[in-house]
Amino acid sequence: MITGRDEVTTMILSAKVRKGLRWADVASRIGLSKEWTTAGCLGQMTFDKAQAQLIGELFDLSDEAIAWLQIVPYKGSLPTAVPTDPLIYRWYEIVNIYGTTIKELIHEEFGDGIMSAIDFSMDIQREEDPKGDRVHVVLSGKFLPYKKY
Repeated sequence: MITGRDEVTTMILSAKVRKGLRWADVASRIGLSKEWTTAGCLGQMTFDKAQAQLIGELFDLSDEAIAWLQIVPYKGSLPTAVPTDPLIYRWYEIVNIYGTTIKELIHEEFGDGIMSAIDFSMDIQREEDPKGDRVHVVLSGKFLPYKKY
């Protein structure tokens, strides 16, 4: 018996390592971006039945695990308020240093509102550079203005 979505994530990660799979290959198989697919496999998104079945086949999951993939998860994957993983901490650092700048520039351009993380896309690519390859990240979220009432 599976006790929750975290257990299914552990099963997926174990099978990924055992089979030598790459997230881009998994994404290609189900027809979604590697970014969204990875988030789903890590327990942050909900797969529909067909997608869950394909994930189940790729990772040798039980019917119960496949059912868990179709349940809306509890969002938020960080175990602490300030992340301790160095790569994730750098994102925290970026928001801590540039967050007010990002907020100011978005408000200047769009007005009072937020950038959606629901109507959202992300693209992560390697950018070759002779001084050392760079991580190129594009975040795109729909602007949602605050309603006046």
